[in-house]
Amino acid sequence: MPTLWVDADACPKVAREIIVRAAERTSTSAWFVANHAVPLPRSAWVTALAVSQGFDAADDEIVERIQANDLLITSDLPLAMAAIERGAKVMTTRGEALNANNIRARVQMRDFMETMRASGEHTGGPKGYTDADRREFANALDRWLAKNS
Repeated sequence: MPTLWVDADACPKVAREIIVRAAERTSTSAWFVANHAVPLPRSAWVTALAVSQGFDAADDEIVERIQANDLLITSDLPLAMAAIERGAKVMTTRGEALNANNIRARVQMRDFMETMRASGEHTGGPKGYTDADRREFANALDRWLAKNS
């Protein structure tokens, strides 16, 4: 049975709630990894793992533990690429699948935008998490769990 790994440092609360409900409903182990305590309900299927404070400490812990065919939920593109290289599946909290076919282009675009921002260009940040994003994520997670549980 695959495990759900959640990059909990930037996971929206509503997405966290969806993941918890889905883990309990499908009896799937879900690990929320962050460099701070993440408030979660008591559950036999849900575990919070607070790692040491440090740049990318949570990411490093996920990469060390994730297995092929596990699902990582993150919007962190370098972390997503590392998980994909280990054979894991990756989904954003907006329900977008990241895989070997699209991750390199996404990382390159991220790096380009970072260079633009460093040069003083105002590129704007990510859009807010909407009800449509919540629905897309819940549906994509349900489809993945139905296929892989």
